[in-house]
Amino acid sequence: MKKILVIFITSLLFLTGCGDKSDDNYNNQNESYNTERLSSSNKSSNTSNDEPKEEVLATFSTKVSQKDPDRQNNITLACNSLNGIIVKSGETFSFCNTLGPAKPEDGYEKADTFDSDGDTIQAYGGGKCQVSTTLYNAVLMVPTLTVVERHEHSGPVYYVPEGMDACVSYGSCDFQFRNDNDFDIKLYFSNTPDNIDVKIVKNPS
Repeated sequence: MKKILVIFITSLLFLTGCGDKSDDNYNNQNESYNTERLSSSNKSSNTSNDEPKEEVLATFSTKVSQKDPDRQNNITLACNSLNGIIVKSGETFSFCNTLGPAKPEDGYEKADTFDSDGDTIQAYGGGKCQVSTTLYNAVLMVPTLTVVERHEHSGPVYYVPEGMDACVSYGSCDFQFRNDNDFDIKLYFSNTPDNIDVKIVKNPS
């Protein structure tokens, strides 16, 4: 009778699955799946984080004190035209050749500028020199950028200390620098009624 009872209990345990490792196998499979899914998620996240980012090399700003709307217009046109320019490794950037002449058909207005004697006159594109000056001072902050051509104004300017300006006039004086890095750089220009901002970054490859 005892043998029959033992056999009956053993059969009952077997039928109910007690002591079976199938649940443990299921849990192990789930853990394995979750681990793989987490690993896959991390890989995706790392992939997006590994995308090359722009490295800022220099920034410089100048204050805009003259609120002449025509001068502001010229500054905005120049900044918009130059924003995003890429200077390749070994290449020389020319402010005048990149921007071109200040023509009224392109939206430029007459504003204050200097003539060769240092007298203030009205000329198309007045205000562009503050943009070139802002760029010049940003370039000076990067040792691997070499100034090739730079001219001072014939009169004093208010937005930088004496000797730190870069006069530009298409066909007569230019601001140029060479990118001596082994990588390309990118130039960002922006302006508000109060400031002109230039940022130089390492262009991600």
